[in-house]
Amino acid sequence: MADNARAKKLADLIQEVVAEKLQRGIKDPRLGTHVTITDTRVTGDLREATVFYTVYGDDEDRASAAAGLESARGILRSAVGAAAGTKFTPTLAFVADALPENAKAIEELLDRARASDAKVREASSGATYAGGADPYRKPEDEADEAAASGDDDGDTTSA
Repeated sequence: MADNARAKKLADLIQEVVAEKLQRGIKDPRLGTHVTITDTRVTGDLREATVFYTVYGDDEDRASAAAGLESARGILRSAVGAAAGTKFTPTLAFVADALPENAKAIEELLDRARASDAKVREASSGATYAGGADPYRKPEDEADEAAASGDDDGDTTSA
């Protein structure tokens, strides 16, 4: 089993080689310039690599890019093998990255939170404190209250 540093280094190399080959070496019109390699992960034994990608466009563009990547898998693996110089070239699996959809969902949630915060800020704009600005008791306040009620903490024994 390889150490994590070697797997990370190989993953970075695979990401770079695949991106370069997609941009310059493969003439498939399905891939074009709207495919971006976002991340690559390699297993600990350096036998399998998962390449994450995003596609700029609609669902039809995503489906055609996935088909184009599958058809170019052998060419891309050969390019990785030539660049890596390892005994065994890892097999490549292409997975569509869910990052853009997740980012969009998070952005929508943040927009809702901002709107809710604005409503609360608007509702509390004319509000005042219920029990004063500082609701906590302080030791000097307790001493004042004890003196006002005639109860001092000294022992008074009546004989």
